[in-house]
Amino acid sequence: MSSSPKLNDSLREAIFATPDAILDDQDVMHALIAANERSMGGNIVDLRGIAMERLEARLDRLEDTHRSVIAAAYENLAGTNQVHRAILRMLDPTEFESFLSDLGGEVSEILRVDVVTLVLESVQDDNDPEVQRLGKVLTVAEPGFIDTYLTQGRSNHPRQVTLRQVHGSSEVLYGEAANWIRSEACLKLDFGDGRLPGLLVFGAEDPHQFSPQQGTDLLAFFAGVFERSMRHWLS
Repeated sequence: MSSSPKLNDSLREAIFATPDAILDDQDVMHALIAANERSMGGNIVDLRGIAMERLEARLDRLEDTHRSVIAAAYENLAGTNQVHRAILRMLDPTEFESFLSDLGGEVSEILRVDVVTLVLESVQDDNDPEVQRLGKVLTVAEPGFIDTYLTQGRSNHPRQVTLRQVHGSSEVLYGEAANWIRSEACLKLDFGDGRLPGLLVFGAEDPHQFSPQQGTDLLAFFAGVFERSMRHWLS
């Protein structure tokens, strides 16, 4: 009869001193379970080992879910702070020209978008000197352009916020940047009774910055604030 090898005294003392460390170390526990299965032989089913494996798999899934929830919470908080900062900056100007200038400047930087364009439908010519003076942020389009652009010619009703990836972007909205814009957020604007709609477009070079799977609550809130600001300027 062969005798089982014994642990040396120092290792035994270390285990007795910190037994929880053994239980918390998954690799050590897996090694112990494997040794136990080998000692029992291949014809014996260890139900406790099977149960532990299932519990470990379930724990791993719960930990992955927990990490995903925490990451999403941090991302939502960061997005909320970002939109709030952009709104506060948008409300600072006291003149419409400064309002539009900031929209294409600091506001777009805070939101981390590459291009911001405000589209106003009008029956007037977009070669109006006043429109030209207001710079690259503002563009004027004929009535019906916004709904057609949002639905891409389909018969469905346009949403308030549309997120999508784009290829071959509109030069009307992006000018020279149309060659490299790969995703966009389109915010349809209601300026009140008797006024044609507007459209605020955020364009990004990153094709994954805006996609249909993302939430739209923050952008819908931004659109609501922007609508109220524009009603003030239009009045």
